[in-house]
Amino acid sequence: MAEKHHYFFAVKLPKEVKIYLNKWVQMNEIEYPFARWVHPEDYHITLAFLGFADTEMLNHAIEQVKETLTHANAFNLTLNEFGTFGPEKFPRIFWADVNGSDDLKSLQKKVFNLCEQIGFKLDKKPFKPHITLARKWKADEPFNRDKLSQLHSKGGLDFTFTVNEVVLYETHLDKTPKYREYEIFPLKIE
Repeated sequence: MAEKHHYFFAVKLPKEVKIYLNKWVQMNEIEYPFARWVHPEDYHITLAFLGFADTEMLNHAIEQVKETLTHANAFNLTLNEFGTFGPEKFPRIFWADVNGSDDLKSLQKKVFNLCEQIGFKLDKKPFKPHITLARKWKADEPFNRDKLSQLHSKGGLDFTFTVNEVVLYETHLDKTPKYREYEIFPLKIE
């Protein structure tokens, strides 16, 4: 029997963003004891989580997204701050987010709507763009959000980067990193 994988469309983060976030993790992971830290190569911003997908639906999604993104322009995002999902004192997800972006919202909406039209059952929660850094708080004492800072470069400036690719990732839970680029959709650089 063939192995089944989860699939999701996501914004691919440039290497410099992954390095920057990973440096923060390396300097702070002892102070923030989460059970699992995400491998830096797996950092991304999810646009639409498909879950398991049969080949026909997946190929249809690839064709539709490729056609839709052919004329989509690259755009900039700026890292913003850290946050969590789940109970405030014992969070399940620790993340970094980006400043609000109409370009990102529009991109997510296009990809999400296409996948729904094809027949994928997608999560209806409002889009909250984030980069998962760690999972499951494991300390006995509660998580203290007050110690977290905003994300800035060494000089205290905003950390801005260009989004120029959307990727369809395939999940391999038995590997590290666990996300493999299945299909790449370049955005136009003006």
